[in-house]
Amino acid sequence: MTAPNPLITTRFNVTSTAADVVAGLDLSSVRAIVTGASSGIGLETARALASAGAGVTLAVRNTDAGAKAAEDIAKSTRNKRVRVTALDLANQASVANFVQSWKGPLHLLINNAGAIPSTLSQTAEGWELQFATNYLGHFTLSLGLHDALAVGARERGEARIVSVSSTAHMRSPVVFDDIHFERREYDPQAAYAQSKTANSLFAVEATRRWAADGIVTNTANPGGIATGLQRDFTQKQKDYLAAAEAAGVFVYKTVEQGAATTLVAAVAPEFAHTGGHYLTDGQEAHTVPNDADLFKNSDGVKQWAIDPDIAQKLWTVSLELIGQPTA
Repeated sequence: MTAPNPLITTRFNVTSTAADVVAGLDLSSVRAIVTGASSGIGLETARALASAGAGVTLAVRNTDAGAKAAEDIAKSTRNKRVRVTALDLANQASVANFVQSWKGPLHLLINNAGAIPSTLSQTAEGWELQFATNYLGHFTLSLGLHDALAVGARERGEARIVSVSSTAHMRSPVVFDDIHFERREYDPQAAYAQSKTANSLFAVEATRRWAADGIVTNTANPGGIATGLQRDFTQKQKDYLAAAEAAGVFVYKTVEQGAATTLVAAVAPEFAHTGGHYLTDGQEAHTVPNDADLFKNSDGVKQWAIDPDIAQKLWTVSLELIGQPTA
């Protein structure tokens, strides 16, 4: 029986910040896209990349907020290579327009944006909004930017995608029989969890398909961060978070600390040519069984989020949903 590969470790940990991860790096040859970069973790991810010299595109739904964020980043980093482009991940036409507007190579794609509505919301296609925004929009975006990433990989020797997940993935697998809550009662926490599991599975299958092109994808769990995503939480969701914090599932990090694991996946040499890994607190997480208690295993990743067979199935289902050939 073959022994499992050892987990990938780095010098970073739960207290590391985004600035710590990029310290001393020269990313002036890098072109990066960060979705949802007008606030929160996305903003600090973009700021850290810009501070190391990268050209950064803030892909945002609210371009006014994006413009303010870009101005703030440019001022704090003295990097003028920061721009804003409109992107609504819940709108497939908007994703297509973004892809069409992108010119030249791409080296880093940070799929960071997310939504957590407290009631059932649907896109024009009838897709549940969290699945559509947090996962499916990023899936379509990544597919569309594959060729630009492949050019970037040939140019720089590597290209990376970072798929942002969450400890919440432990609450639900992808429920293929009812992804969009057409039959089961809507639970915003379960919907969020499903979308974050999907993001992790994307990293597994994208790496399998695209590693030969020099493109690898890894998943980052930022940890517990207080951001604008929680503004619409129901009391039930707030109570659940309070219980999880009291049980020691997580300790709230600063936004700068929350962005650190994303940056580890994006720029740390340990993840330059290997993908399909789930990172937490700057390290590759250990795998836990699907029935593991979230409160006791919050530093792990459930098997359903990294299973290669499930990842392949999700890829096929995703292609069918967006109307692309599955062959």
